[in-house]
Amino acid sequence: MNKPISQILIQLVICSICLQVRIALAQQATLKEAFDKDFLVGTALSTAQVLGDTPAALELAARQFNSITAENLLKWESVHPEPDRYDFEAADKFVDFGENHDMFVVGHTLVWHSQTPQWVFEDDQGNPLERDALLDRMRDHIHTVVGRYKGRIHGWDVVNEAIVTDPNDESRGSWRETPWYRIIGPDYIEKAFQFAHEADPEAELYYNDFDEWKLGKRDYFGKIVSDLRNKNIRIDGIGLQGHWGLDYPTVTEIESMLTGLSQLGVKLMITELDMNVLPSPSSNTGADVTMRIQDQPEFNPYPTGLPDDIQKQLSDRYEEIFRMFHDHRDTIGRVTFWGVDDGQSWRNYWPISGRTNYPLLFDRKYQPKPAFYSVLQVVGDEK
Repeated sequence: MNKPISQILIQLVICSICLQVRIALAQQATLKEAFDKDFLVGTALSTAQVLGDTPAALELAARQFNSITAENLLKWESVHPEPDRYDFEAADKFVDFGENHDMFVVGHTLVWHSQTPQWVFEDDQGNPLERDALLDRMRDHIHTVVGRYKGRIHGWDVVNEAIVTDPNDESRGSWRETPWYRIIGPDYIEKAFQFAHEADPEAELYYNDFDEWKLGKRDYFGKIVSDLRNKNIRIDGIGLQGHWGLDYPTVTEIESMLTGLSQLGVKLMITELDMNVLPSPSSNTGADVTMRIQDQPEFNPYPTGLPDDIQKQLSDRYEEIFRMFHDHRDTIGRVTFWGVDDGQSWRNYWPISGRTNYPLLFDRKYQPKPAFYSVLQVVGDEK
């Protein structure tokens, strides 16, 4: 028997009210509160943000997150641009902000092949340094930077992206051919962790990389982590960069990564999380900043806004990913988004500069997107 029109209208009104109440509750909730029993939820802060150029971004970060990571301001070229000059202005404000809001503060990154000035690897005549000279330079830098924030920065990405996957065989990993590796040798990672521990014995120390869901790369750096631990060199965790897309990696691949790496006996963190929603100009799923591709209009299809169907895909993807994170909350210690809002994201200029991407939970006006509510609903279903 068909329901009367009046009953149908009443049900529709009730549904509408329920939806409005649900949204209102979600608007009052925060990510750090929602996942307070699971893991820390963090964001990366930019130099411009901590220097006060965008106060709304800092307000949003303080409200939503309980951990912050330095996006670029502690990378070598920013904090140590010249041999005899350090610039700690932005870094000091970054740490102050974290302390003022009772946040877990992460320094990123001490040793990396990118965003490191060429002078670091050369002598006064421009010749490549010898091994011992470069080790001395690494030690001085790490002791100076880590030592300045001893007891204030709680964890450091000590080494970033030292391993690559064979492009012709993803079952194989190998060392990335960087100046650190060429001049010092493979033990440069060991030395970096030793120097960081000397500078702050209480700080947590991490290795950070992308594409760990690919078995060859995961196995390769898993052996490195095991070797460090066997030598009693402090390494507390692995940062798993979440520079992913709407269709990669699969949840099964991420779960396999978490399950496999949990056997190493160190903390696991999802770092640099964002979701690419734009068509890819290549089959590369990594995050190698050296890759640059010429601008082509077909790869920037949403310059004025994200279509509803893609917004829905992004929302569903984030919900799927966070349900999996929630299921593995005993393994994951922190989930950090790589940016506060879409406008800040590096996805707008990599691998093609000048695109308009929408990879995060907050839009360019610092407003929550549908994906934000989907993420909150992951734990909301249990409450």
